[in-house]
Amino acid sequence: MTSVPSLAATVNQRVADALSAALPEAGAADPLLRRSDRADFQANGMLALAKKLKGNPRELASQVVGQLAAGDVIKEIEVSGPGFLNITVSDEAIVRTLAARAADDRLGVPYADNPGTTVIDYAQPNVAKEMHVGHLRSAVIGAAMVEILEFTGEKVVRRHHIGDWGTQFGMLIQYLIEHPHELDHKSDETSGEEAMSNLNRLYKASRALFDSDEEFKDRARRRVVDLQAGDEETLALWQRFVDESKVYFYSVFNKLDMEIRDADVVGESGYNAMLEETCRLLEESGVAVRSDGALCVFFDDVKGPDGNPTPLIVKKSNGGYGYAATDLSAIRDRVQNLGATTLLYVVDARQSLHFKMVFETARRAGWLGDDVEPVQLAFGTVLGKDGKPFKTREGETVRLVDLLDEAVDRATAVVREKGENIGLTEQEITENGFQVGIGAVKYADLSTSASRDYKFDLDQMVSLNGDTSVYIQYAYARVQSIFRRAGDAAPKAHPELELAPAERALGLHLDQFGEVVAEAAAGYEPHKLAAYLYQLASLYTTFYDQCPVLKAEGGNEQVENRLFLCELTARTLHRGMALLGIRTPERL
Repeated sequence: MTSVPSLAATVNQRVADALSAALPEAGAADPLLRRSDRADFQANGMLALAKKLKGNPRELASQVVGQLAAGDVIKEIEVSGPGFLNITVSDEAIVRTLAARAADDRLGVPYADNPGTTVIDYAQPNVAKEMHVGHLRSAVIGAAMVEILEFTGEKVVRRHHIGDWGTQFGMLIQYLIEHPHELDHKSDETSGEEAMSNLNRLYKASRALFDSDEEFKDRARRRVVDLQAGDEETLALWQRFVDESKVYFYSVFNKLDMEIRDADVVGESGYNAMLEETCRLLEESGVAVRSDGALCVFFDDVKGPDGNPTPLIVKKSNGGYGYAATDLSAIRDRVQNLGATTLLYVVDARQSLHFKMVFETARRAGWLGDDVEPVQLAFGTVLGKDGKPFKTREGETVRLVDLLDEAVDRATAVVREKGENIGLTEQEITENGFQVGIGAVKYADLSTSASRDYKFDLDQMVSLNGDTSVYIQYAYARVQSIFRRAGDAAPKAHPELELAPAERALGLHLDQFGEVVAEAAAGYEPHKLAAYLYQLASLYTTFYDQCPVLKAEGGNEQVENRLFLCELTARTLHRGMALLGIRTPERL
């Protein structure tokens, strides 16, 4: 693995050195380098520095230029405006840097300086309940963050905190005891759909009985007590619900092209043994106090509409535990047993207050030291085309399975229409339709800042035009088609060649990949990587239109150099899309 400094980092360092040489009294000053429309880069640091030293920024900029030798990296520098430096790098430096990237499996992207251990809590369905569109974002954003963080060298522990405990299980288990064949299967192989329809049927029947039959309601409530007390028969039946639900969950995650491992599924029940101790420790330390019989934690800045303090309820007055007890126990486990340095929760923004209170409680109790950072990656709501929360025409929440199936159907139609021209087989059309459809759903989610709501519009998602994953997948497939026609011509970097404007723009953007990945990882912002990949596909499209590859007018060397740019573009698109959990078909 060879870490390759980007041109931006190299130029930044040279300007910083020149600043120190020109003005030793300035110390280590930041050149404030950024990409520019007027040149390749612009350094704006002279303005702030001149203000601090009460000097003239243009004069200071000229002194810095005097210390900067043009040469192998920097081609020209000009002072503009009140003291900006416009910097153009040489074509040779662009190609040499890209060649160093191409020589490395990781495209020259360095590992993070001080990687830690992130425990990420994402994709949290509920046992015996159908997954709906609201479950989509946690799964998609969480899976992308797992890939991005692992790529930077972070140790990542995945946790799926499924809802598998609570009072409704008394009702379900009691009904199953009285109707023992309701979860039986017709065959050894159970599909996700069959598992869910079994659970749905059982839930509706038990709910109807619970609401209409007082004696059944009493038996169901006693069954909750048995469950919480660890009664063997009750636990065995509870486990059947969990297993049946997992068959269904895994079938949905499979449709999402996402790997969920059994060992990573640790539901609410996984922390049962810790709940009593968590409450005892909170009460003994004075972090939690009794209020109207409940164990509560109070905060100065959290008040209800009536102006009275709204507490975090850890244990209810009836002895039942609140969500807070489970979440606090999970923090203890993740910090003390899993060694987490970051706790990342990919959870709906509407739960922000709950998590703020939970994190503050854990801090007061000493379970979150200064060396552990808790973060809620809060996401917005999925909206329909009308801008309102996404519902069916009947006003029901949209089933996630239906949504994914429709996306694949739409994408398959688009792939079929294009694919018949290039002779795709039926199997390729089916496979590509799946990869394009699921990619479209994931990309629409990931290309929006997580905190914002976004509109779920399948027509837009599977469009070949605009900011969609299909547009990026198509750019990748276009590169592959060039290589299928390339014959004996092979990619090879030629630093001695002059680059056309479209080649320079593509090359400079390719060089930024590592910095964008680092930024997406540090801020938990996969949308920044999505935006980078869309821009890369756009720049490649311009290059493809303006710079003939196999019929380049500059002879063999230019053909090889353009093939080299094509190959590095394809590898960067492929790697970047994989970090978002999206596949790149070879032919589209």
